[in-house]
This record gives sequence, structure tokens and C-alpha cells, in this order.
Amino acid sequence: PTPRSVPAVTRPSTARRLRAAAAAATTAATLATLAMTAPAAEAARRSAAHCATPRLAAGWYGDNQARLQQLIDRHGGCGPHRPGRARPVAVFDWDNTVVKNDVGDATMFWLLRNGRIRQPGGGDWTTTSRHLTPPAAHALATACGPLARPGAPLPTGTPEGAACADELNAVYGTAATRTGAAAFAGWDRRTTEPGYAWLAQLMQGWTASEIRGFAAAARTENLTAPIGTRQQVGTGTATGWVRYYDQQRDLIANLRRAGFDVWISSASPQPVVEVWAQGAGIDARHVIGIRNTTRDGTLTAHLQGCGSVPDGADTLIPYIDGKRCWINKEVFRVRGRAAGEVQPAARRQVFAAGDSDTDVTFLRDATALRLVVNRNKNELMCRAYDNSDGRWIVNPMFIEPKPRRTSPYPCSTTGHTDHDGTPGPVRRDDGGVIPDQTDTVY
Repeated sequence: PTPRSVPAVTRPSTARRLRAAAAAATTAATLATLAMTAPAAEAARRSAAHCATPRLAAGWYGDNQARLQQLIDRHGGCGPHRPGRARPVAVFDWDNTVVKNDVGDATMFWLLRNGRIRQPGGGDWTTTSRHLTPPAAHALATACGPLARPGAPLPTGTPEGAACADELNAVYGTAATRTGAAAFAGWDRRTTEPGYAWLAQLMQGWTASEIRGFAAAARTENLTAPIGTRQQVGTGTATGWVRYYDQQRDLIANLRRAGFDVWISSASPQPVVEVWAQGAGIDARHVIGIRNTTRDGTLTAHLQGCGSVPDGADTLIPYIDGKRCWINKEVFRVRGRAAGEVQPAARRQVFAAGDSDTDVTFLRDATALRLVVNRNKNELMCRAYDNSDGRWIVNPMFIEPKPRRTSPYPCSTTGHTDHDGTPGPVRRDDGGVIPDQTDTVY
């Protein structure tokens, strides 16, 4: 029999096949988009919530908390973004800005109490600082010379070493000998402070790791000591406690959370500040302190330079104009003479915080906001209260704030100290003299 014919399979046209493929692709893309949208939307929601809710700790004066929040909102991770946008930089001084009291002092007192300062080579104290005067060198040699051989630690924590401890402490703390003779001479008042530098120079012979160990021991003692504690140093007493400012630690944390690149710039020794900065969430790579040169792994009595000042010249530390140089060098990678000069706004910190005339230059360099902790320092308070560009805010000290200064700051006459120590008027960027200012935030 003849087989039944099988109907032919009808194949779709090429056009219909293309339309079906396109539809399938569209459906797949839509499903993929929907699958991606949910987590993306959740991430966006979380980001928005984070940006809307950063809250600084209580305890700020006036509208300072609101001004700081505006800084975070405008320049931080919640602000406008564009490809290649650099992280905004914030720079804090350390002593009496992030903490109450001075961690350099705390370390110096620990070194004296524990006999960790070495007799200089040949017993010649002028090798510890090019600015040390002959009367100071003689006083130190007299008080300390018989106690240890060159290079060995001096027993300043013992009764027989008390006079040596007293002389060292006098030179360090008062820039004078116990008999009142000037201890330092011939330094630039805008780039260094020889007493601050001397602490770092007295650390010669130790490694940076050993100094960090000393600083950690001092930190533990000073944080656990009750507020107001006095400690025995030589035959006298000295401040024996330090505290972090909760508000400043909170501010630093919020700035970092918002994407700021946060740095510390201090005129205390580098290894010391590294130890303390950890307690505010700042790693050693973001600390700028006084930096010694090294030999065979140990610190020398010479200091690293910046800008046009070479290593070993010992004439520039992170102090007033020296802070500008070191910030430009370490944060913005400016090299050579230009590091000591004002940089374009895009290569400067947007925020800075300080408490003293030692901070005035890097505060002025900040482009958006400048926080001043009021310790009644003439030049700094003149500029902060003048507030010629509206970017200065003043806050009383968070612990044991100073009382109101009863007389105006002498801005128009002696508020500024020149390179050679000559006093003069404080001037604005346009050269105009700032009038005397009344203390209003205390």
C-alpha cells in the first residue's frame, strides 16, 4: 500500500525567528536588571541613611557641631562625586587639640623618672642641639657629667641623679637653666622650637621601636592617673595625666567614615605621637611628628629636614611655618623649596584643627573650615576672632576650659612673632592689621 503522506513541518520565517530571539534577550536582560536592582537599591538606601545620620558627640560650643556637620556633608562621602576626585584632607594638631595636656611632656617625664636619657658622646651637651647655649651645656655637664659614661643612660630616677633630672627638666620646660641663664639661642621662631626639638634629640641612641615602648608605658600611666595628678620628677613635680577629648575622637571617626584622609601634625617626636594616635584610630602612616635621622637603626641627635632645609640642619620641625612644609611634603608630596610655600587650593587640606600659635600657618592653609580650641594664644585667637573669611570656629577646651581673658588680644601691636622673635601686629592676607580682639568663647 502506498504510505500516508506526512505533513511537512512548517518552519518560521527568518523575521519571526529574529523577533523571538530579541524578545527572549529583552526578557533575560529585564530579569537580570531586576535581580541587580534590589541589592543596588538597598546599598543606595544604606548609603543615604549613613549620609543622613552621622552625628557628632555632644559638648560642642554654639553652632560648631552644625558647622562641622556641614563640612562632612559637603566634602565627605555624601557630597558631590566625580571621577578622579581626590579624598578631602583633614589635619589635626595633637597636644591640647585631640588630647588634654602634652604627650611630649608625658614622655619626657617618664624618661627622666625611668633613667632613659643617655649621656652625650664625650659628655658634650652641645652635641644634643645646635641651639644649646654654652651656659646650658655647662650646667648640664656639671649636674649630669659624673653620673654615667658617654652613651650610657643617666640615673635621673634615683636620688643621686635628681639634680641632673632637675637641670634637664628646666632646660626642656623653661628654656633656661636652674640659675636662669638662657638655654637656647639663634633659632627661627617660625620654623622650630628648640625645646620641642631637644626632646626628640635626647632620644638618641634608642631605636624608634624602643621609644614607642617608652611612650606606651607613659601613655598607660597618664591615662589611668586621675585628672589633676602630679608626679615626682627629680626634686619637683609635674603634670601626671592625659585624656583624649571624646568630641575630637568622635569627629575624627566621623571624618574618616565620611571618606576624609585624616592626618596628625605634631611638634612632639614621631614615635611618641604614633603610639598615642592609635587611640584615635590614626595609623602611623598618617602621623607627622619630629623625625630624627638614624644610624645603624638607632636615632641620632639630628633631625630630618623639609623643603629647602636638608637632613641634619636641625632648623625646621612641624612648628608654625614648618607644619606647612611637612604637610605639603608628606600629605601632598610636594618636594623641594615649594614644600614651604602655600599651595593651590586643590593641594591643601579642607579642614584643620589646632590650639596654639604653633598651628596658625597650617590652619590658615585650610580651605573650608578651621577649628580652634581656645587656649588664649595671641596670634591664633586674633585670626580666629577676626574671622575675615568666615571659615574659623572657636571652641573652649573640652576639659578644664580656660576662663575668659580679661584684656583684649594685642592683635594690632604685638600679637605676631617674627622669625627673629620681634613682636609685631597680626596682619590679614591683604596686609591689613587685625584690630585687637575680645575673648568671647570660653
